[in-house]
Amino acid sequence: DVQLQASGGGLVQAGGSLRLSCAASGLSIDNYVIGWFRQAPGKEREGVSCSRKDGTLDYADAVKGRFTMSRDIASNTVYLQMNTLKPEDTAVYYCATRIVGTVGSVFATYEYEHFGQGTQVTVSS
Repeated sequence: DVQLQASGGGLVQAGGSLRLSCAASGLSIDNYVIGWFRQAPGKEREGVSCSRKDGTLDYADAVKGRFTMSRDIASNTVYLQMNTLKPEDTAVYYCATRIVGTVGSVFATYEYEHFGQGTQVTVSS
């Protein structure tokens, strides 16, 4: 049974930092493209970052220069280091695996699965 469990969210003041973790079970993350997504209240889920199998990374414009994604193959865990947080970063954050064989935008949510429950990030002004 494949599961991706996001954790590490919390309440932080603007300008602060958080590190999110995504623990995978039932699969090896080095065989998949992994994405971080977020969904704010009343808004659609959107892509935040993506880690390809070759290690290359993509970031949404809104988080470039502030967020850093990484993988730890040994622990089968993906991380999202979030710095200089802004109130507009407030959302539930999810990790997911990209469906094998899809070729569209790396941030297209419909091309991902195994989203899990997510972790809440709240940034106060």
